[in-house]
Amino acid sequence: MRLSWFAKSRNRKPPSAAAFRTEIIADVRVPERAEDVRFFSRKLIRPGRPRRFSNRDPRESLLAVLYLVVAAALPIRWWAPVCRRVSRLGLKRHLRKEFSPYAEAVHAVLGDDIDARSLFEALLAARHRRRLQLAAHLVARRWSPTTRLEGLEGLRAALRRGHGAMIWCDQFTSQTIFGKRALHEAGIGAHQVSVNAHGVSESSFGLRFLNPPLVNVENRFLKGRLVFDRDDVYQLTIRIQKVLKENGVVLMTNNIHAGSTFTEVALGESGWTHLASAPANFAARGKAALFAMSTFEEVPFSQYRAVLSHELVPANPPTGSMSRDGAKNTVLQASYILLKRDCLLQALKHCPEQMMSWSRRQRLTEGRLGIGADDGS
Repeated sequence: MRLSWFAKSRNRKPPSAAAFRTEIIADVRVPERAEDVRFFSRKLIRPGRPRRFSNRDPRESLLAVLYLVVAAALPIRWWAPVCRRVSRLGLKRHLRKEFSPYAEAVHAVLGDDIDARSLFEALLAARHRRRLQLAAHLVARRWSPTTRLEGLEGLRAALRRGHGAMIWCDQFTSQTIFGKRALHEAGIGAHQVSVNAHGVSESSFGLRFLNPPLVNVENRFLKGRLVFDRDDVYQLTIRIQKVLKENGVVLMTNNIHAGSTFTEVALGESGWTHLASAPANFAARGKAALFAMSTFEEVPFSQYRAVLSHELVPANPPTGSMSRDGAKNTVLQASYILLKRDCLLQALKHCPEQMMSWSRRQRLTEGRLGIGADDGS
């Protein structure tokens, strides 16, 4: 089934945007879970033209300068109140443009008793604290936040088997920097899978001025970065396999827009979420261990907690030579997807106000895919 309407540009979309064709590959039943996982392909049919300057660039530039001044000049105890105040400056605009789909998604996943308005306002503040986290890593001198990593023993046990590990990260506001920092401080050297436009903006201005500070800070806590675009996905696969064969650790963030395939699965009471399929594919085709990871800000600018799940192992994993067919075993991949979904739901219930991306209540075939309250970075 083709979803060509999903790929068409609307009038509000700039002419430089790329166009994609999204198709359903398969609906896969996982017998032991009595659940279905839907696989999609996302194929580029018209490349976009990089914009020199985007509408977001002036706002992000001003915020970057503001938070550099705040991090350098103000006491740490003032940082969170400043972020909260600044987040409310555009509250009416955010409520008008983003709140309705956000509330719909939150209620679908967590239930109608959830106060979506309070969560939404808390998320806006968390997004600004995320910007100030970057500024603090650049200019703050006396700032020494604590990071606690849970689940490290499971990761070390997997690495002792000698086949490497993949860590599937969620898009919580503190994951970008503090998830990597927690692993680094625990002595884990990880390689991050990343796209060329990783960061704040995809414009030429953003790639040159806005994104490098974030990339440079992240690189402090990484052993390497596996950067790719759509023209060299095969080469990326080779590089990931090489890292895993050397018993390395690979980080992949749940971003369905970077790869060529993704999945859709039920989440919570009546919601749906979209998960990247690449981590499940790698886990199914090889011997590398797979973990989920979520990073939470427990006390703003003071305490952070990164949580590694137990190793994700399907109920009926293949053995021996059968494991080489894992890349073709969609039931096995779907089993990994459901295990990841379970970890995501648990993390959402713990800290919903820090999750940046929420899918809509409808399935992808029922309505245009939307992300509520996501700042796009």
